[in-house]
Amino acid sequence: MLKNKDHSSKKDNLAVTAVALQDHILHDFQLRNLSIADHSKTKVQKRENRSKSLKRDAKAVIDTGLKKATQGSKKEDPEKEYVLDPKPPPLTLAQKLGLFEPPPLPLSTDEWEKVKQRSVTQGDSMQPCPICKEEFGLHPQVLLSCSHVFHRACLQAFEKFTNKKTCPLCRRNQYQTRVIHDGARLFKIKCATRIQAYWRGHIVRKWYRNLRKTVPPTDAKLRKKFFEEKFTEISHRILCSYDTNVEELFSEIDHCLAINRSILQQLEEKCGHEITEEDWEKIQIQALHQEISECSICLTPLSFNSNFQCASLRRSNNQDSREIVLLSCSHMFHYNCLLALEEFSLGEIYTCPLCRSCYQKKIFEC
Repeated sequence: MLKNKDHSSKKDNLAVTAVALQDHILHDFQLRNLSIADHSKTKVQKRENRSKSLKRDAKAVIDTGLKKATQGSKKEDPEKEYVLDPKPPPLTLAQKLGLFEPPPLPLSTDEWEKVKQRSVTQGDSMQPCPICKEEFGLHPQVLLSCSHVFHRACLQAFEKFTNKKTCPLCRRNQYQTRVIHDGARLFKIKCATRIQAYWRGHIVRKWYRNLRKTVPPTDAKLRKKFFEEKFTEISHRILCSYDTNVEELFSEIDHCLAINRSILQQLEEKCGHEITEEDWEKIQIQALHQEISECSICLTPLSFNSNFQCASLRRSNNQDSREIVLLSCSHMFHYNCLLALEEFSLGEIYTCPLCRSCYQKKIFEC
């Protein structure tokens, strides 16, 4: 009887170990729907999910939106790092029996910092994702406990395809996962650097174009082209600003010609008319009333008697007497001074040095 009991107990132990090994293998391959240990739990989970869905439907009818408003007021840090699996997975039957080692404990904050520092020194976030071979950009990024970095969606797709929780690079089992944002931060810095580079390039090109417009180049061909462009620009600006009204231009020319003709006629009338002796006598009387005593050209005195007969004018050096000329405008000068002034003037029609009118002259000896 004792032998039969021992034999039956051994069979029971073998059966338990076999079941435990099978359950562990199913857990390892993430086939939990076929697990014996979880078979009883699935029914309970289904019941709980149904009760939760009913409660949600009831809340949806009564909900007034105040809860959403309070939740929206609490702003979470978008760059906050957190662990996806903070609690260790439940032990399988084989691990409880000591057939396999239990899963490692969750890493502490200091251990995660060491893992992240190792990843930073390796430059994993600066390289593309090892699974999809694309930059991380702003997509969610995960750091494994083996210090390897992947896209979160890529790692989930890899686990679903292989039915194993192993690192795609080092094949480490039962790794822990932490959400990080190093790739997004590096991508933002890269975008800001590109924007600044494009802006600086735009400013430099604008400054260079303005410099090319103002400073002529030293090369002969480029210099010729520079001045041609300047000339065409100035001529185009003049043509655009000029009002080509031919009728107004011709009317203005006719008006100027008419004014010039009237002035020439007045000059001909004054200068061309011969003065008689009676007129000269009137001019002499007018000149006596003005009491002119010196020549306005050389600023030396004139000498004449009351009958307008020039008296003897002798200087201290006993020079000869000087002739006096009377103009038709009633101004008097030394004859030699007036001749010198006429030789100095460029026009054919002479004018009086004082009143600027055309004149005829008459000479008197002193």
